Parts: sequence; structure tokens; C-alpha cells
Amino acid sequence: MRRRKLYTHYKQAVHKYPNLLRRAFNQPLPNQFCVTDIITYISMAKGILYLYAVIDLCGKLVLAYCVGSDMTASLVTDTIRDVWQKEKVADGLSLHSDQGSQYTSQAYFDLSQEYHFRPSMSSPGCPYGNTAMENFFGTLKTECLYRMKFSCRSEVKQAVAEYVQFYNFERINLISGLTPFEIWSKAA
Repeated sequence: MRRRKLYTHYKQAVHKYPNLLRRAFNQPLPNQFCVTDIITYISMAKGILYLYAVIDLCGKLVLAYCVGSDMTASLVTDTIRDVWQKEKVADGLSLHSDQGSQYTSQAYFDLSQEYHFRPSMSSPGCPYGNTAMENFFGTLKTECLYRMKFSCRSEVKQAVAEYVQFYNFERINLISGLTPFEIWSKAA
């Protein structure tokens, strides 16, 4: 039996947000709810990297991702800016995350005001509140990252780029028989 890890409260948490998603992981329309998170680490020969991603819950389409050497708020905010500029995301979208320091920061709050999205957060220490994101990361690790040994950052970036391309446009959802992009574009 595993011991449950205690939730750690961080003093730098500036902003907290309600859980707007409430585990409704199957969304019928695009640009309503997205989820976001950071993979704890990706091992390389010399050091580790972090992967940040944003997924639209309609079809579980990966809208954006970024590989970085640290887990700062700028990794999060820069990627979200790219999503909003590239995808033309509608105002009022809810962006769900855990309660990591990147999401409780002033920079994240300012970004939500600038791009008019509603931040949403899981309950403290709740592993099920961001299940859709954790499922994607688990699949990415199993089907891609754990099968390779990386020596440098460019190899990690290439492997992640190829996998995201495969995941969005070729990997079939067993329930619907469609790719995430096909589900997302049919609903649009």
C-alpha cells in the first residue's frame, strides 16, 4: 500500500481560483475548457528538462507545448501567449491546472486578465482534478520518452515534436475511432 504524500502549502501562492471544470473531462465544443500542466522532468545524459503543455478537452487536442530547463512562471506564460496568438482562442475559455506556484503567481493572474481566460484549479493535493492532462503525460512517457535515452535538449525537443504530431493527427481514440484533431475539427 502506498503512503499518501502530504500536500505542501507554499507561501508564495498569490492567487487561488475555484474549480470550474469539476472533472467534466469530455467537452463537446472546442475553446471552452483547456487543461495544462508541467511534466515533472525528462531525463537527459546531463541534466533534466521540463515539458509544459496545453490541451483542449474537446478531442484532447494538444494546442501547444514547450520544453524548458526550469519550471518558472515564464515557461507557462510564454506558451499560453503562443496558444492565444496562434489558435485564436475565444474569450471566456477556462484554463484548468493544479495549484503549482506557476499558476498561483502574479504573472499568471496578469496573463489571465490580458487574454480574458478564466483560471480554474484542482483542489489542494487532489490527483484526480487534472486527470486528462495526467493521462496525456502518462501516454507520452510510455509510448515515447521511456523508450529513448536522450543526450541533449534538441533530441528531447525532436522526440516530443514528433510524438505530439503523431498524437494529434494519427493516434486513434479507441472509443470514437477518430484522432484528436478529427474530433476537435468536427465539433468546431
